[in-house]
Amino acid sequence: MPKQTPSTASGVATISAPSGRGDRGAAGAANGQFLFNRIWAGDARTCLPQLPEASIDLSFWSPPYYVGKSYERHLSFADWRELLRGVISCHTRIVKPGGFLVVNIGDILCFPDASMPKFQADNVRRKTNSVTREEVLAARKAHPQARRQELAALLGCSEQTIQRRLEHNNVRGGKQSTSTKVLLTGCLISEWAEDAGFYLYDQRIWHKDPCWANSRWHSNSYRAVDEFEHVYVFWRPGITQYDRERLTPREWADWGSRGIWQIRSVSRNDRHEAEFPEELAARVIRLFSPVGGVVLDPFVGSGTTTKVAKLLGRQWFGIDADAESVQIARRRTDDAR
Repeated sequence: MPKQTPSTASGVATISAPSGRGDRGAAGAANGQFLFNRIWAGDARTCLPQLPEASIDLSFWSPPYYVGKSYERHLSFADWRELLRGVISCHTRIVKPGGFLVVNIGDILCFPDASMPKFQADNVRRKTNSVTREEVLAARKAHPQARRQELAALLGCSEQTIQRRLEHNNVRGGKQSTSTKVLLTGCLISEWAEDAGFYLYDQRIWHKDPCWANSRWHSNSYRAVDEFEHVYVFWRPGITQYDRERLTPREWADWGSRGIWQIRSVSRNDRHEAEFPEELAARVIRLFSPVGGVVLDPFVGSGTTTKVAKLLGRQWFGIDADAESVQIARRRTDDAR
């Protein structure tokens, strides 16, 4: 992280700007004013405490989801939990009263849980072997000492078929690994936000196009494909500026007052493997921040939030732990016109 030097010359903290494109800000360092319109490299839990008190109108971000992305593989579940809890707690001091903390996150799909029983299924339409469960049970009754391999040889099938018929489970195919379930993240985020003094004010559902890559089970179970994420809107108690003219009447009707947002996912993740669409950022920023206000993203990634905030006439501030992502975000935001 670039060197930052606090100063209290005028009673307001000033932090020197790191070098590099994207750091030039509309707010100058003169008169002790903090320089927004920059992107820092570093852990958000270290950087956020250096922001001025009650300076952020909207913090909008999408954190790691704990689904095995390359940038989060070093995290255990406990690490992930403490990262999000810590970042949220840092917002207590920096978000203005009446301001918003908006988190876009999906539920954790296939979360391992050793206490969950093995999922059992009888695939009645796609059996590749005609041996029935009744035949296996009859063979085992006739040969009670026989092992699975011996029963398989007796019935002319594979050991895996014996296992499937007896236990509705596979010997191979990863079925010996820990069972998985869906972990709802909203309860966790809401608890941590309330501990930090925020209250769940609203939620939207981002309905995207189906993510088949994250839904490997769709052909062999009743589970749905991954095609939506949550946008949780947390409010810090205080007077909130309400301006009906932030949107046109048609926009209020089409999405401003609607709970489900139909927005296609980013078609190519060549900048970042978990990039969200600019339209999602634009809707959140227009709804929950005033023109000229400060928009923060402590997991800035490829710079979608900062770019859109700049285009919409807001001040912006980004943080990311990955130095390469910071460079991409700086260039992308700096080039936005």
